[in-house]
Amino acid sequence: MRIALDTNVLVYAEGVNGAPRRRTALKIIELLPPETTFVPVQVLGELLHVLVRKARWEPKEALKGILSWQDTFTLIETSSSVLFMAYELSVRHDIHIWDAIVLSAAASANCRLLLSEDLQTGFTWSGVTVANPFAEPKHALLAGLFGA
Repeated sequence: MRIALDTNVLVYAEGVNGAPRRRTALKIIELLPPETTFVPVQVLGELLHVLVRKARWEPKEALKGILSWQDTFTLIETSSSVLFMAYELSVRHDIHIWDAIVLSAAASANCRLLLSEDLQTGFTWSGVTVANPFAEPKHALLAGLFGA
């Protein structure tokens, strides 16, 4: 199954919001097969913003973190078709445009699951289902993936 990661998973993995969230995020990432896990480019931009502006990292250190994620997972480009799908998604479903870009990118890469804390768990659009990896009980697709 192809999986896309939203910003909050990577933010927590970087230690923003405390050690317990970091441990959980890293455990989730460890369970994901790298060859079928994807990160939308939009997510890396948002991650950089959070690390520099909110977590007060030095820009050079934040860049190292971004490059590390780029080396770990395949990136999904924000093409013009992704952007226009996101506009429609945003308008039709009243979703913030930045979240819509992430979901549209996941759909363009044929992902089945988007791990996100920001969107409604269970929301499915264009074949992509949103699951909050930090919530209990786990969404059925996520539980199946983790063998739980």
